[in-house]
Amino acid sequence: MLDVTHDPGSRSWVESANTSGHDFPIQNLPFGMFIRDGEKRVGVAIGDKILDLTECAKDQTLGTDLDALILACTTGLNALMGAPKAMVRRLRHRLFELLSSQNNSTIQAREDRYLVDRLGAKMATPCEIRNYTDFLTSAHHTERHGRFKGLEVPLPPAFKYLPVAYHGRASSITVSGSDVVRPHSQWKSADGLIQFGLTPALDFELEMAAFVGEGNILGSPIPLHQAREHIFGYCLLNDWSNRAGQWWEQILGPFLGKSFGTTISPWIITEEALLPFRTSAPVRDKADPETLPYLTSHRHQCDGGLEVMLEAQLHTEKMRAVSQPPEIITRTRLSHLYWTFSQMLTHHASNGCNLQAGDLLGSGTISGPEPESMACMAEKTEAGKKPFELSNGETRLWLEDGDEVILTARAEKAQFASIGFGECRGRVLPGVDWPR
Repeated sequence: MLDVTHDPGSRSWVESANTSGHDFPIQNLPFGMFIRDGEKRVGVAIGDKILDLTECAKDQTLGTDLDALILACTTGLNALMGAPKAMVRRLRHRLFELLSSQNNSTIQAREDRYLVDRLGAKMATPCEIRNYTDFLTSAHHTERHGRFKGLEVPLPPAFKYLPVAYHGRASSITVSGSDVVRPHSQWKSADGLIQFGLTPALDFELEMAAFVGEGNILGSPIPLHQAREHIFGYCLLNDWSNRAGQWWEQILGPFLGKSFGTTISPWIITEEALLPFRTSAPVRDKADPETLPYLTSHRHQCDGGLEVMLEAQLHTEKMRAVSQPPEIITRTRLSHLYWTFSQMLTHHASNGCNLQAGDLLGSGTISGPEPESMACMAEKTEAGKKPFELSNGETRLWLEDGDEVILTARAEKAQFASIGFGECRGRVLPGVDWPR
């Protein structure tokens, strides 16, 4: 399924896109929503610029049906995400043609009309997210949390049979750059007292997420071999977590410990852009139970995974005060997960649940076996018992007010142009006074 849009030798007339290691070369072409002249516009990231697709469509630059599709995205990308995959692929090819250095396009002739600076642009949530499901798919993360809680069996028996998940709060999902206010919480203190106040244990979780493209009819499951056709693309996700409240309240599943805020990166890296970085699905230990037939196949085992490297950086107030750059505190990879996004989506719809264009599926914390791949504070500090030290001498048990967390990711493979995801950034603000 690889084609000319994946050619590593291709270059764009947008010179910044040709810089080695840039997140947004012409082989990427991710979609997002940005604000221009007071209205939401559909954009495509190319180098340090944004191609204003809404403006292109108004000028009938893309083609009749593609112009109409883009103009239907007035508040978000849902119409584009729900379009047939063949149409989305055709749009990718048209954008590649318009931005390629091999073509003298009308876009290049009028850069001031069609291109805006990406770094100064105000981004919006890329689509209307009607539903948000967050999975728990790292065995390393799950087992560590089970040990922190003193469970006799740290890894729940169901974990290796199905992708565990909970239904999250869609209304509190915000785009990168949004602040997160320390939430109020009820929790049980070390001496057994039940307390209420600003949470003392605020955490991040480094995740990826998939956006659903074409949905399914209520009552109609999605088989594994069709799952990728129902995924529009991917972004980064920070599942901010109030650990004190989460660990006290969690009986049915996460509630107020999670619903106060979730941050996503603004650019959706499409399924097509990531085709060169397909890899085998995770290999199970011989002692693990056999995967049920609806969640496995020979093809999925060969190319059901994605090779993506991820990092989390921490930028404290003291660092910013002396112009010290953020410090990397986590390095991990998507292949550490026990389940793939295709398996998550197929299991989600296995009971006939109707997924819709723009639904968001979080991967869960992407932790690996090594200490550097622990992808949240709870793991790094053994649930707040053992502080870790930063290079400037500061220590942390949990996130403090003023701390900024920056998530990044990159897909790399020999003989292909590497592509990035942009940033998923958020800063912790002090909590507000309780209303009287």
